Order: sequence, then structure tokens, then C-alpha cells
Amino acid sequence: MDIDRTGLAQFLRQRREALQPQDVGLPRGQRRRTTGLRREEVAALAHMSTDYYARLERERGPQPSVQMIASIAQGLHLGLDERDHLFRLAGHQPPVRGALSEHVSPGLLRILDRLDDTPAEIVTELGVTLRQTPMGIALTGDATRWSGPARSLGYRWFTDPAARAWYPPEDHAFLSRLYASHLREVVTRRGPGSRAAELAELALANSEELRRLWELHEVGVRPHDVKRFVHPSVGQIQLHCQTLLDPQQSHLLLVYTAVPGTQDQEKLELLSVLGSPSSA
Repeated sequence: MDIDRTGLAQFLRQRREALQPQDVGLPRGQRRRTTGLRREEVAALAHMSTDYYARLERERGPQPSVQMIASIAQGLHLGLDERDHLFRLAGHQPPVRGALSEHVSPGLLRILDRLDDTPAEIVTELGVTLRQTPMGIALTGDATRWSGPARSLGYRWFTDPAARAWYPPEDHAFLSRLYASHLREVVTRRGPGSRAAELAELALANSEELRRLWELHEVGVRPHDVKRFVHPSVGQIQLHCQTLLDPQQSHLLLVYTAVPGTQDQEKLELLSVLGSPSSA
């Protein structure tokens, strides 16, 4: 499949000019003359240089990689049909849709962009964190930094003791049951040969605890409405978790809030000042 440089450039310009800063969680600022977003703003949202992005809009430069196009699609808050169109213009086959997709829907992104003062994250059905708010990073560290199977919190829980430091020891047994139950349900739903099955096989090979829980065939364990975290700076903090599901992508938006007037609320306010924990 060949790249359509003219079509790609025109589509990028059209989508960029159709967006306003507030649509993507950016301040509008004063004396703004640009129609829509600036090129440097799109480049920042897509985690690339302004020069690289500008060359695409000018029909110049090498063919962008799959990773670059995926970043641009996410930065421009494209829907799935728009994302697939962008991939084809760039000369690539579009990624899969559904549970394997890591493209966050524009609707979930718009909600997340408006939660700067609240811990929140978007995760896949396998516990891979795709996006976090600044307060989400302040609460649990940058959960998007992992690679390979360690991107899944469930996998880290059974293979990396450091993953448990964020939770009270008295909660560990329940959380182990929760992650084992959920992984078994996803494996059954997706079937043999799925990414879930591969992750489960790898985790089972590396965790005696998971092997013991797996033999129980326990399903239906559900998370508590209230979650407790252990933060290196503010100590234990208890938060209510609200969940919003994107059924098309099997993505979850998790939002953590504290009861007003409690010490937990005061600790959240302190976290907003402290920022990301240095131990994360």
C-alpha cells in the first residue's frame, strides 16, 4: 500500500483546524489567531517534533511509521473510522479493533482531559494503563512506562513484588483473587491463542501463587467500590472508584474520588502539590 502524501497532508490539516485547544485539554490562551490547533500543539499531543509533523502537512519527509501514525491519530482525538482512514492514507493497514486495540475513543479522552484535579486512568481489559491524568500519576506513579507483559498490572502483581507496595498488606490476598479471577474470565472470553491466553501462560509459569489460585477456577470476584492505596509521601489513602466502560474497545475509565471533608480529601489536595512520587 503506497502513501497518499497529498491526501494525508489535507486530512491532517483538516482535522487539526477542526479542533480547539479546549477539545484536547489545552488552555486556549489569549490573542489566538490560528484556526484550530497549532502544529506544535498537535506535535506535543502526538509526542513528536514539530518539524516532523509539519513536514507531513507539507507532503514531505519519509513515510511515517505505524507507531507515528498511531500517535498522531490519538493526539488528534480521531474516531476509529478516522483512524483507519489516516492509516490507509499513510500507506499502512489499520490496526485491529476491539479488545486488542489501544486506541482510546475521543469520548473517553474528552472526559479524561477534564479531570486534571482528579486521579483517573484508562485501562484495557488486561489491566494495561493507556492514559492517566496528572493526579493519577501523582497517586500511583507513571503506569504507562512499562513494556512487554509487565504493562499489565495483573501480570506485575504476580511477578513483581514492588507492584504490591502501593496497596495495604491486608488487601493483598483479596487482590490476588481478584486478578486471578479476572484473568481467567478474559482468557475464557477471548479463547486459546489470544493475547490474554499468552499473558496467563507466561504469568502462570512465573508465579506459584497464581498457579494455586488458577486451580480453584474462581470467577466473579469483583473489585470493591472503595480502594486503598499506600503512597510513599502521604501514607494510606482511601478512595471511591467509579468506572465508565467503552464496550466497543473494552476500555475502562477509572475515576478515584475522596469523600469531602475527610483526611483522604486532604491527602489528595496534598498530592496535587507534591506531584508524581519519586519512587515511581
